[in-house]
Amino acid sequence: MASNWQILALVVLALCAANLPFVNQRILVLGPQRITKSLAVRLVELMVLYFVIGALGLALEKHGGQIAPQGWEFYAITATMFVTFAFPGFVFRYLMHRTH
Repeated sequence: MASNWQILALVVLALCAANLPFVNQRILVLGPQRITKSLAVRLVELMVLYFVIGALGLALEKHGGQIAPQGWEFYAITATMFVTFAFPGFVFRYLMHRTH
């Protein structure tokens, strides 16, 4: 039962991490405050956070037992899932029309 909570926590953490580059103006949350960040910087942040969440998932898997070997398909699916998780933040930042 504990592993189910770990998986749920990892998915919720991935959802939050995927939206993080779009909801703040700091570089990797701890960096200097910017007036505005370019889309390229946000995508690099998204890629770095993908690897951080992946490393956390790998650590949880190692803690639970033996690490299962994964092929390229696994990484392609998890990367597209992470980008899909980032969609609400992208919509908030770039597609919502705000009145000034």
